[in-house]
Amino acid sequence: MLSRETKIFVRMFLRTYLVGGCINTRGMQNIGLSYAMDPGLQMLYKDDAALQKARKHYLRIYNTHPCWTPLLVGIFFFLERKIIKGILPDRALAQMKSTIAYTLSAVGDSFFGGSLYVFWSLSTIVLLAFQLYGAALIWALIWLPIIEGFKLYTFFRGISEGISFLSRLKSFNLINWGARLKLVNAGLVFVLWVRFWPGPLTPLIWISGTAFLLALAWCASFSYRVREVIVYLVGAVLLIIPLLVDIVGDSLEFLQK
Repeated sequence: MLSRETKIFVRMFLRTYLVGGCINTRGMQNIGLSYAMDPGLQMLYKDDAALQKARKHYLRIYNTHPCWTPLLVGIFFFLERKIIKGILPDRALAQMKSTIAYTLSAVGDSFFGGSLYVFWSLSTIVLLAFQLYGAALIWALIWLPIIEGFKLYTFFRGISEGISFLSRLKSFNLINWGARLKLVNAGLVFVLWVRFWPGPLTPLIWISGTAFLLALAWCASFSYRVREVIVYLVGAVLLIIPLLVDIVGDSLEFLQK
């Protein structure tokens, strides 16, 4: 049988999947965060006035990548335990909450949203493009427990280790892994490009396509606006080159006649 504390932790973890269900323009994910924290707060604070005060801590603006919500809920619970024991001042939670949430949000957007999920999607599309439907299903069944297991792992690490776990998380080097995955994703786009290209793959088309994909990968190191400008310029050049080749070819044929 699970202990009462473990049951409460399970409820908190399951509620992290609902944090985005009440997103709003004023506090972003704050209502969902408060809902996820509530079972733990009720366990810590027996006095109603103290419980209401603790709940208000989580009604301030909060926003981060969904994959980090279990970890943050665990860390916040760890801090609440320290506060109630008098080890940390009450204001410590508010000071750490925003800093940790926004820092992890940037990492989550880059690694999960911009790299890992894109890799999963593109690799699945490649399998489906080559009619490997069974492999695509198995691929999904492999990744789902990995992602959800990561959330569960970070949740309990947050509860047991608090902010000290962030040092170990830093050693995972997620930013650099995200950059590597972006290069792999460029290769997967290239595979799809070859698979669905309607005509013959001439040397010019191969060179143009490869240059374009390399340019996209290179652009990942620039800011959003700079990437936009470079991609548009490269795309325009690659569109013009085949036209110029056709024009030059027609001109040479005309001169020969």
